[in-house]
Amino acid sequence: MAGSISEVKKGCVIKHQGDLFLVTDSRFTNPGKGSPFVTAKMKSITKGKSIEMTYKPVDDIEIVEVQNQRLQYLYKNGGFYSFMNNDNYETYELEEEIVGDAGKYLKDGMEVYGVMYEDRVIAISIAPKMQYKVVDAPPAVKGDTASSGRLLKEVTLENGLIVKAPIFIKTGETILINTDTGEYCERINE
Repeated sequence: MAGSISEVKKGCVIKHQGDLFLVTDSRFTNPGKGSPFVTAKMKSITKGKSIEMTYKPVDDIEIVEVQNQRLQYLYKNGGFYSFMNNDNYETYELEEEIVGDAGKYLKDGMEVYGVMYEDRVIAISIAPKMQYKVVDAPPAVKGDTASSGRLLKEVTLENGLIVKAPIFIKTGETILINTDTGEYCERINE
């Protein structure tokens, strides 16, 4: 299906030079002079190779129709992640390359979306912001104050991920993490 540059967004799949590419990031630019364009970072679904492309309104863009299927993350075994389709209980064993950066944000039982093409999962999509319980946070050092700038410390989350968070975050608290950047967003009051 032919598409326009407005459809080139993170998560869409484009057929380029006979290969399928998942758009991992896109940036729309509308300069003062000249025509608008989209710069897309894309990863080959079959070869794993990443490329960057610039598309203008006159370019033919072949956007491939994909479906999003709700899946539940089960566990990681070696280099494979296991997911289950809750509708029909079918399981999928996905290689680390397919799961990509989303793998570090997964936690047991978590619901994700599998990007499906011809009955196979070609990518995993997770929420842009997710909540995690802090399982280890070193205490703030005496003398550190909020007035001395945004002081950060490393904290460990329930899935083993280590992120930088403000010094006031304590073990047992729940925080919100931006899964695009891996950065702390806010503390969740329960």
